[in-house]
Amino acid sequence: MADMDKIEVKQFSEVTTKELFQIYKLRVAVFVVEQRCYYQEVDDDDLTAYHLMITNAHHDLTAYARIIPEENATVARIGRVVVDPANRGDGRGRKLVQEALDQIPKLMPQTTKIVLAGQEYLNGFYKSFGFKNVSDVYLEDGIPHIDMEMPIKE
Repeated sequence: MADMDKIEVKQFSEVTTKELFQIYKLRVAVFVVEQRCYYQEVDDDDLTAYHLMITNAHHDLTAYARIIPEENATVARIGRVVVDPANRGDGRGRKLVQEALDQIPKLMPQTTKIVLAGQEYLNGFYKSFGFKNVSDVYLEDGIPHIDMEMPIKE
């Protein structure tokens, strides 16, 4: 990951139209096209989520995740974790998830646990941050997933 990268967290009302375009373009390119998974990628969670964006020096979106407050903001759900294919393998995904974990207590101080539905092939990656499996593998839109969670440390 380059030093010139910029990390921002915004609520939906703060996201610019260009940023929103880049978010949807990247998410659809990876989750719908690359993974050949046809589903309603844009959903109502976008309206309530915090949008975590990593952009490069050219203002191109290179990594993205959303943080969704649930259960009166006592639970934070991380979702749509994605790194642009041109930027994979440079530690950007690790930086993205760590940034989400760092931001959650600031954004939602009453959060007691963080949850996610990780793709099975990324199970070890998420476990390296302290997430634990809380379900068996199941298919979501034809892709194997595992529900994972992690308590917020006091």
